[in-house]
Amino acid sequence: MKRFFGFVRKEFLHIFRDFRTLVILFGIPVAQILIFGFVVSTDLKNAGVAFLDFSKDEITTGITDRICSSGFFRKTADLTAYEETDEIMKSGRAKAVIIFPSKFGRSLVSEGKAAISIIADGTEPNTATLITGYASAIISDFSREYTESGRPGAMMVNPEVRMFYNPGLKSHFMFVPGVITLILTLICALMTSITIAREKEFGTMEVLLVSPLKPSQIIIGKVTPYFLLSFINVIAILLLSRLVFDLSVKGSLTLLLAESMLYILLSLSLGIFISTVASNMQQAIFISLIGLMLPAILLSGFIFPIENMPKIYDVVASVLPPRYFIVIIKNIMIKGTGFLYVWKETLILSIMTIFFLGLSIRNFKTRLE
Repeated sequence: MKRFFGFVRKEFLHIFRDFRTLVILFGIPVAQILIFGFVVSTDLKNAGVAFLDFSKDEITTGITDRICSSGFFRKTADLTAYEETDEIMKSGRAKAVIIFPSKFGRSLVSEGKAAISIIADGTEPNTATLITGYASAIISDFSREYTESGRPGAMMVNPEVRMFYNPGLKSHFMFVPGVITLILTLICALMTSITIAREKEFGTMEVLLVSPLKPSQIIIGKVTPYFLLSFINVIAILLLSRLVFDLSVKGSLTLLLAESMLYILLSLSLGIFISTVASNMQQAIFISLIGLMLPAILLSGFIFPIENMPKIYDVVASVLPPRYFIVIIKNIMIKGTGFLYVWKETLILSIMTIFFLGLSIRNFKTRLE
């Protein structure tokens, strides 16, 4: 028994001496509970909403103030024409537009009822449902309180809901862009980091370096197959989304493929960078999954809206490439926008690509010399 406890003590000492093991045992659970606790939320917070008020009377002003002061919404713009609705939703500044028809207050007093139009962005079905539900509840409460106040003519306000870009609120409008992002991250970053780390772990990278090929040619030769395979995967997913889910590319297919190639190049540079940090395949897999896959699912806006998260997570998400690529895909594929609506995200991805590519080449040469 003494030998047994001695063996157990040795195992404890071995665990506590290994920093990476401690991170896995204690760091990951803490990180996951913090991330899931604040990210996985069905609450609505600070959703951008614009108002188109043709009436501009006391009642419409009261409803607007009630919506904006609820804590669930924030006003992003006051529109003047219907044509601005599509533009502001394509730009991403507003998740919904609330429209008050002309003579709204007069109709409510004289006829006892009036209608308000709520137009939501259907590219994110869960968020659109939450927005329309919260807004309708606030309007109904305002109507009830207005009636109970004893004011004449205040009867009922009927919210009329419409969805832009995804009228049926089909879930694959949300999942297809996210799946494309996850697949490119998995194939490019994860597989590239593992491939190069395997060569280093087995000692075959030195054999390649003594060949007539330059180190840069070896790296390009390693990542080229993954670039081509990832591009084929993008085309396959787009074909399946069109044939199976009837989800076609509303914008420019050429622009979408070009943006995909940019993201593939960025993911490859991330994979090379991970391979320069990791000394073996186990470390490469750990860094790729924890540093790329988990944030790509939770903090990219793929499933859970970023504006619903605490501010610190918004800051973290701002340095994650999947956040910007998903915005690009949704705008081009679902909303049908052009380059002018995604140039900022494209510029950010381009800067990230140059940065990580330069850093990867620098670190890789240093480790192999």
